[in-house]
Amino acid sequence: MKTLYSLLLCIFTLSIGFCQDEQINFNDAIKMHLKKYNIKSDIAFENRNLNEGQILFDSLVSNHLVGTKFEDYTFKSISRKKVKLSSFKKPIFILTYASWCAPSKGEFPALNKLAQKYAKDVQFVLLFWDKKHDIKKIAKSFNHNIQVCYAHETYKNDATIVANMKHSLGFPTSYFLDENLKVVNIKRGGAQPALKSTYVKAYTMNYNVFREGLSSLLIEKNISKEQLTTN
Repeated sequence: MKTLYSLLLCIFTLSIGFCQDEQINFNDAIKMHLKKYNIKSDIAFENRNLNEGQILFDSLVSNHLVGTKFEDYTFKSISRKKVKLSSFKKPIFILTYASWCAPSKGEFPALNKLAQKYAKDVQFVLLFWDKKHDIKKIAKSFNHNIQVCYAHETYKNDATIVANMKHSLGFPTSYFLDENLKVVNIKRGGAQPALKSTYVKAYTMNYNVFREGLSSLLIEKNISKEQLTTN
């Protein structure tokens, strides 16, 4: 009887372990929870309740998207033909943009500064929802530490990327992934300084917003290193 009990306990423990190890795909999580989020979010913004809208977004991310497995997408790069996310072998910061969506004052310089500072620890990727010829000029705004990519509805093989990233959470949106493409955090884009803000203030606001998001990746990276050294 004791042997049978031990066997059942072992099976139960293993089943729990398998359930904990099972990782939900990001795309599946979006399909399961986006509709309900959109209904509530639309009501909040119709009532001009921006704070409620942000709370709903943060809740969607923290409760349903963080910890999911991101698709190993292949992006078209402005400098190389194709870039596969898993090829970076380190945490990734993806920021989605569009060439016709003007950045706030100091936003691009803040990204360049952060990319220069954290290039060894994090891969910076800017993904524009544009055709290649639309971003050739704007791509020159970024230093070599930032991989500038693009995707468009009319391009072959971009349909899934557009559907699951552009048409789900909108843009600009920041995706923070660990080296295994697990979602660590998702945030809206940069800061929104007042139009009359000085360049220094706007730059500082954007720097701090992006730096806060990057901190989650850097913490995750340090934890992973600690686990490797202790095991």
